[in-house]
Amino acid sequence: PQFIGRSLLCADAPSRANVPAAMQRAMGAAAIVTALLASSLPSSAQGAVLRAHRAAQEPDTSCGKGFGNLVKGSQDYFRTAAVELWTHPGRRTDNATFEDELECWFANMCTTKCGGLPSRADERKDELTKKCKSVEAEEDWLQIWNMFTKEEIDYYKANFPAEEHHKDDGEKEEGSVETEASIIHYKQAMQLVEDLNKKELLCLTLFTIDDECVNWPYIRLGK
Repeated sequence: PQFIGRSLLCADAPSRANVPAAMQRAMGAAAIVTALLASSLPSSAQGAVLRAHRAAQEPDTSCGKGFGNLVKGSQDYFRTAAVELWTHPGRRTDNATFEDELECWFANMCTTKCGGLPSRADERKDELTKKCKSVEAEEDWLQIWNMFTKEEIDYYKANFPAEEHHKDDGEKEEGSVETEASIIHYKQAMQLVEDLNKKELLCLTLFTIDDECVNWPYIRLGK
């Protein structure tokens, strides 16, 4: 049977007026300490400290409204997908190891309704199922990536919460060359999932899109 429930809305955060005065003072003190620490550090370190402080002041929407706020049918879908798509012997338990990060990305997709991308289940579901469940070396993540449309690639790159931060001119040392080690990822754990479980992550993304983001309480596999 088709699942047609809709996600629950998160409760509004309490206003500053409802925060105890002592907590307000502590928050203000933390801001001052952060500023003082930043002023005594080299410019490159100041940038990292200030970015961390800014992130702490802004609401984190990288996980959408949060996995716990999705309706049960959507949560059930994720559970079945995590079992069906993590079949490689060397990564079979990674669905539990990276459960929080995978739930985060799934909740992000559900919250944004996959950016309004249309399902392409009729034209690729069978091939997608075969490639995603295969443990053969040649059926790697690139095979799945090549099944993405341009619009799906743009959506994934714009929304997967592991965006890179490149040092600006004020943070670079004179004569330095930017390397992978010098790039700061917004969520290191999310980047780790993408590095270690990229095939499974991409499969989860396409199945979620093709199952209409999502209208069933279980993953719909092809033949």
